[in-house]
Amino acid sequence: MGCTEGDSECDEWESPIHTVEITRPFALMKTEVTQELYEAVMGENPSGFSYGGDWPIENVRWFDTVRFANELSILEGREECYSILEGDSGTEVDWIGFDCKGWRLPTEAEWEYAARGNEDFIYAGSNNVDEVGWFLDNSEYEIHPVGQKEPNGFGLYDMSGNVEEWVWDWQGDYSTENQSDPTGPSTGFNRVARGGCWVLGPRNLRVSRRRGDPYFLGFRLGRSL
Repeated sequence: MGCTEGDSECDEWESPIHTVEITRPFALMKTEVTQELYEAVMGENPSGFSYGGDWPIENVRWFDTVRFANELSILEGREECYSILEGDSGTEVDWIGFDCKGWRLPTEAEWEYAARGNEDFIYAGSNNVDEVGWFLDNSEYEIHPVGQKEPNGFGLYDMSGNVEEWVWDWQGDYSTENQSDPTGPSTGFNRVARGGCWVLGPRNLRVSRRRGDPYFLGFRLGRSL
C-alpha cells in the first residue's frame, strides 16, 4: 500500500510503502452509487449535476454515506453496520466492525486493494488515464454516467476519476509497520477521499493518491462476506 513503483508523482502522504494484509473477504459495488439508486433509497438528490439515472451521486457529505448504507441494508433485509447518534456536539458514528454483513464504506486499505485490481498500474486499470477515467482533460467539466470507461482487473469501474469517493478512515499518516485489516486512526478532522474526479488532473487519479480536503464527492459501498 502506498506509492506505486515507477510513479514519479507521489507525495509524502503516500509513504512509507508498507504491506497490508486483507484477511476478510468483501464485495464492492462495481460502480459508484448512482443518482437513481440514491434517490430511490433516500428520497432526494443532492447532486450539483442532477441528471438522475446512471450518473453518479456527488456533492454528498460523509455522514450521508453512512446513513445511505444503513437505509440500503434495511431495504435489503441486511444488518445495519452503523450506529448514528445525533447530539448537541454533532453527529457521532460507530461502525460495528467487519463482522457486520450489511452495506458499509470500504476502509482505505480495502479501497486501494480493490482499485489496484491485482495489477501494477498507476491508475485503476491502466497506465493510460484516458482509458479508465474522466478527469480535467476529457470530462468537459462535468460528470459522466458510470461504467463508460474500461474497468480494472477486478471488473470495477471509475475508481480513477468521475467522482471522488469517500472511505471510512480518518485522515492520518501511514505507519511503517505491516498491518492486517487496518481501519485508520480512531479520530481526526477529515475523512479520506480516493480516486480523483472530473475537475482534477491525472495526478489526482492515481490509485495511491490520498486526499484529506475532498470536494465533489460520491461513494461506492462494500459488504463483508
